[in-house]
Amino acid sequence: MANTSGGVALEGTVVDMPAPHTHERPVKAAGGFTMLGVSTLLILAGIAGIIAGIAVLASGGGQAGGWLLLAGCLVGLTGFVMLFGLTAVAPGEARVVQLLGRYVGTLRTPGFQWVNPITVRRRVSTRIRNHETDVTKVNDADGNPIQIATVVVWQVQDTAQAVFEVDDFVEFVAIQAETAVRHIAGSYPYDAHGEPRLSLRDNADEINEKLSNEIGARVASAGVKVIESRIIHLAYAPEIAHAMLRRQQAGAVVAARQRIVEGAVGMVEMALEKLAEHDVVELDEERKAAMVSNLLVVLVGDRDTQPVVNAGTLYQ
Repeated sequence: MANTSGGVALEGTVVDMPAPHTHERPVKAAGGFTMLGVSTLLILAGIAGIIAGIAVLASGGGQAGGWLLLAGCLVGLTGFVMLFGLTAVAPGEARVVQLLGRYVGTLRTPGFQWVNPITVRRRVSTRIRNHETDVTKVNDADGNPIQIATVVVWQVQDTAQAVFEVDDFVEFVAIQAETAVRHIAGSYPYDAHGEPRLSLRDNADEINEKLSNEIGARVASAGVKVIESRIIHLAYAPEIAHAMLRRQQAGAVVAARQRIVEGAVGMVEMALEKLAEHDVVELDEERKAAMVSNLLVVLVGDRDTQPVVNAGTLYQ
């Protein structure tokens, strides 16, 4: 949410970026082919005037020939200067027009157009771009060193702000994207470890959304819109990767054992209920306890059991 000073609030953290002073506006332009024709006619008229003036001077008409020669030079020079106002705008780009240092407007309409020939026209791409950050080593919220890299999809939305508010808007986006990645990576843990909190590994969609919002807030003053940002590389740093892998494996083993025990207890309960329901055999409490113990050993053990044949009575 933007504040009055140009900063943007993100969950208690204020990205204090200055409000832009310039906003894009369209510039009036004439048809390029029409003005090309006018310029050509003026150049031809100027050449004709120069030739006629020289002819008049040669025939002895001094003052009239001089004025005619001067007029031909001025007309031809005007037509030649007008040629410098012709501008071709390709799809996916714009031209920021400046007149004597003052921002005049932006050409966005593709095609052949004409503007004031003494203006400066800077080409700005409005195509969608990708920026991939380098693999960065940072500490997560728990202090564990991790490696993270992202891809940011962005596009110039306001060409005037992109040109006049920052020195180089491409470099600006790259630096601000890396800054936002470091901030987000340091604000959340790599793994929640079962706790009810957001983590980089378990809540990728939420983290990507927060990352997009923060990058967008940081580059908004440069007239840039962030379309999407996504984490493409996330891992523990090499110095703790092995220890964290063992921790994850231990957690997985504990979770699997818990699931196995829950299933084994259910199967034992079902076995006892079926035996009692069909009167297959009558067991006292001691034999039930022995049966439960044997079934749990069989069901929970991670090795195949070795069958033992009892050739005696039930109690031997």
